[in-house]
Amino acid sequence: MRHAAFLMMFASPLLADGCPTAPDHRAELDPLYQALLVAPDEMSARLITNQMWGYWDNAPDEPSQSMLDEAMRARARYDFVFALERLNALVGYCPFYAEGYNQRAFVNFLREDFEAALPDLERALDLNPRHVGALSGRAVTLFAMGRTEEAQVALRAALEVNPWLPERALLEVPEGDDL
Repeated sequence: MRHAAFLMMFASPLLADGCPTAPDHRAELDPLYQALLVAPDEMSARLITNQMWGYWDNAPDEPSQSMLDEAMRARARYDFVFALERLNALVGYCPFYAEGYNQRAFVNFLREDFEAALPDLERALDLNPRHVGALSGRAVTLFAMGRTEEAQVALRAALEVNPWLPERALLEVPEGDDL
C-alpha cells in the first residue's frame, strides 16, 4: 500500500487525463479587457492587468495550483531548474492550461533560451488568444531573437488588447502614422 501511494504521488502529475478543464473566466475577464481599452493611463491599466493575473493564475485543481505556485516561487528566487521541473510537470498534467505554458516561456526567456520560450508562448496563445502576458512575451521574445519585423507585428497585436503595455516603447511608428 505504501508503494502504491508513493507511485501515485509522483505519477499523478504526469497523467494529463487527471487534470480537469481550466476554469472559464471569460465572464469576469471580458469587462477587464474592455476596461484596458479605455484606461486613462498606464497605472490604471496595470491595476486592471493585475486583476487579470488573478484569473490566469487560477489553476484547474489543487495539484496543478501547487505546481504553478512552486514554479513561481522558484522563479522568484532564480531557481530556474526547479521552476522548469515544476512547469514541465504542470503542462504534462494540464496540457490545456495556458498559464503553464506562459510561465514556462517566461522562465526560458529569463534563461535567454528564446527558442524554447517561443513555442510555449504560441501554445499559450492558442489556448488563450487575449492573454496579455503571452502576447507581450511573444513580441519581446521575437525582438530578443532578432526577428524585428515579426516582433513589430506581435507587438501591435498585443497593443490592440492593452494599449498601455510598457513594451509600447519598442513600437516603430512609420513617419506620418499616429497611434
